[in-house]
Amino acid sequence: MDTGQQLQQRSQFLSQLKAMKLIRPLDYQFARFIAGQEASDEIDSTDNSVVPLLAALTSYQLSRGEVCLPLNQLTQVVADWPQRLRDHLLQLLPEQLLDEQRLVNSRTISSGSEEAPLVMSSGRLYLYRYWRYEHFVADTIKHLAKPRQLNIDSVRQQLGQLFPEADKAENQETDWQKVAVAVALSRRFSVISGGPGTGKTTTVTRLLGLYVQQAMASGKVPLICLAAPTGKAAARLSESIGSAKARLPLTTDIIEQIPDHATTLHRLLGPVPNSRQFKHQRDNPLHLDLLVVDEASMIDLPMMARLLDALPEHASVIFIGDKDQLASVEAGSVLGDICAWDFVAGDGELRYQQQQADYLAAVCQIKPGEVAGGCSAMADSLALLRKSYRFRADSGIGRLAGLINSGQAKAVPDLFRQSFDDIRLEPLTADSYGQLIRDTAVGYRDYLSLVNSTAEPEQVLQAFNRSQLLAMVRQGPYGVEGLNQAVEQRLSGEGLILKQGGWYSGRPIMISRNDYQLGLYNGDIGIAIADQSGELRVWFEQPDGSARGILPSRLPEHETVYAMTVHKSQGSEFEQVIMLLPPEHNPLLTRELIYTGVTRAKQNFILYTTTSALQQAVAKRTERASGLAQWLW
Repeated sequence: MDTGQQLQQRSQFLSQLKAMKLIRPLDYQFARFIAGQEASDEIDSTDNSVVPLLAALTSYQLSRGEVCLPLNQLTQVVADWPQRLRDHLLQLLPEQLLDEQRLVNSRTISSGSEEAPLVMSSGRLYLYRYWRYEHFVADTIKHLAKPRQLNIDSVRQQLGQLFPEADKAENQETDWQKVAVAVALSRRFSVISGGPGTGKTTTVTRLLGLYVQQAMASGKVPLICLAAPTGKAAARLSESIGSAKARLPLTTDIIEQIPDHATTLHRLLGPVPNSRQFKHQRDNPLHLDLLVVDEASMIDLPMMARLLDALPEHASVIFIGDKDQLASVEAGSVLGDICAWDFVAGDGELRYQQQQADYLAAVCQIKPGEVAGGCSAMADSLALLRKSYRFRADSGIGRLAGLINSGQAKAVPDLFRQSFDDIRLEPLTADSYGQLIRDTAVGYRDYLSLVNSTAEPEQVLQAFNRSQLLAMVRQGPYGVEGLNQAVEQRLSGEGLILKQGGWYSGRPIMISRNDYQLGLYNGDIGIAIADQSGELRVWFEQPDGSARGILPSRLPEHETVYAMTVHKSQGSEFEQVIMLLPPEHNPLLTRELIYTGVTRAKQNFILYTTTSALQQAVAKRTERASGLAQWLW
């Protein structure tokens, strides 16, 4: 078959994919652009007719949160396509035409040494912009992660003051919070990871106290900024830091210099209206000495690149998060890639290089062998908190999260059959679906009674956060759209809401598009409350705990949120979580998704699903295509 026929076949295949909505119109148009660029290349007669199809798939990957297209994993990339289309794709992309050197010789693909629409690197095909993001993030982290010169005796004394309870006897457990503070002191870049209730913000508050103490001892008052990806996460960080710093065994003048007001990453960087750019970047860096970012698992690759680009040359940055949670909604799994010590560790344990292990042994009074054995410098910037202070030893939520996280699919259903009073599994049937809606309506009665009793907006917002219905998908009766409609009908039938048109007092909504002028961002939750004259305003919680009301007509795109996706729940916690896992198999359902949903619950967790769907989801890990872990580790 000649090149012209091959090009025509691949072009027809792209049109078919677009018609079946297996790729986006954007992906299709990008492929056409690439085809036009390749067709104008008269220098090389090499058959590059595969490039437009590869370009469409690379663009398609971004819509799935993937940074790149791994050429040796094409079957996994299109695993949810019909079998006949998967087979046809492999026929159109024979292995001999996917040779890296051959592709780099095309007009539109480079190796990264020069600018081109696409970049081929280590068997992965990138859009040029995302390849630059990955390289920049990796290079910047490596630069920031170089060891500092420290006075070991001084650090040991200061840690002893902050952690007096950790002056351990021979048989005492390692205080991993103390180890985390020591790790963060040793580098300008560090990550403190841990599951729910392991004391991440408590640890960081102690670290901030020590940081302030060291700076003031040298005659400086440090500039510290706290941030998080969403307004709700920023509010939680503010509250946690404010509460924890009051318990520090430090002098008042030091404690007063620890900030307890967090902002969102967008507000921190200063968005430029009608642009993707931010005011703060390399030529106009942030005015700070130390940046602390919570809920780091939610940060996508482009945002991480922009954040690191805006850091002053002298500044330090600390990321807090749970490495086992869902990756960001947008492209990348940055925290997971940074914390990919199992990428090189055979036993999956976080271990440090010998010099870092000796330092931690000296300042934390632990045995060097307990933490030594690492084979990558990246590990020396990481800390893992391993003890949960939220869940008791007999907590069902804590045990459930642990089983899910370790992929013990068969053991998870058995756990629900044990006598835990904080977890419940309900088999999903037509009858139990009605019970799910009734359970959800009961969980929302408190906040609606406050709405109807003209309580303050702050009280209403706090009450709404006590219970939340989580779903895995968006559409159908098991998705947020169908669930929101069913719950709304139930509440209306009980007389708890008076639904007249789209808006009514008590309606909870979630913003789905950033509005920089209003200061509202994707994921922000508000509740409509009528004043005494009957005028509705939608109230949003601010990072300082106050509430701000906005007229419904001014809001950007939004949706009702009696039910939300697990992705949207990241950065939030609720006293009770009711979660629905659809009965049919879905390749997007993974253990990280289930784990994230379970760990949103503080006191009570109810799961509606089938045993087979639950086991399939727990057995499947999220693996996003990326080169960041390889470059870092």
